[in-house]
Amino acid sequence: MPSKGYGQFCPVSIAAEVLSERWTLLVLRELLAGSTRFNDLHRGVPLMSASLLSQRLRDLEIAGLIERQPLPTGKGYSYHLTEGGEALEPIVVGIGLWGTKYMRTQYSSENLDPSLLMWDMRRCIRGDLMPSGKVVIRFDLPDAPPPKRHYWMLKEDGEADIDLCLFDPGFPVCLVITSPLATLTRVWMGDIEAKTAVRNHQITLEGDPAMRMSFYDWIGLSPFVHLEAAGMTPALAKSAPPR
Repeated sequence: MPSKGYGQFCPVSIAAEVLSERWTLLVLRELLAGSTRFNDLHRGVPLMSASLLSQRLRDLEIAGLIERQPLPTGKGYSYHLTEGGEALEPIVVGIGLWGTKYMRTQYSSENLDPSLLMWDMRRCIRGDLMPSGKVVIRFDLPDAPPPKRHYWMLKEDGEADIDLCLFDPGFPVCLVITSPLATLTRVWMGDIEAKTAVRNHQITLEGDPAMRMSFYDWIGLSPFVHLEAAGMTPALAKSAPPR
């Protein structure tokens, strides 16, 4: 951990030395949300360099908040929260709820990240409420940077989990969702109802009628929207990593 601390025995000071390092809370957020592989963690903090992520994981391991486990292949590690790390969940969720209430973003361009938005949405989309069969959804974000304008989400027949694909998986697309990045982010954060955005042509849906009709059932919202409304702090949404 940092060689220069606050020089105080106060528990707040000691905890801050561990948790206030840049990116640390966001790495913990991803671990609490169920990510265990390095690449999955990196997708949750896409603007963080791989070398800095490695350093923060080492720092958290030294602090006793996570432990590394060798992968079955013998190459690389998975990362798992210890008891002390798991105990941080209500703190991380509480910070998120506080930020939702008192530090509401204005969705400025520097705070809009399409990769993070897609990664978060994948965790909460309700595949069990989609029509049966293989489902492929394409998200088109025309105002995002060119390499980040298209994403695909895939659900296999009989499964509820959603895979996020950064490249065209090569299957027929059931539904195309087109939206400005800020609009889709505001829908995800609960600032605009999905039905309102579609009715006002801020979001367009093209494709299979059954997928379009069920869109409002399965699209999902940020966990913090539900937590704020319910006044509760259940576990962050967890699901499988993307392809």
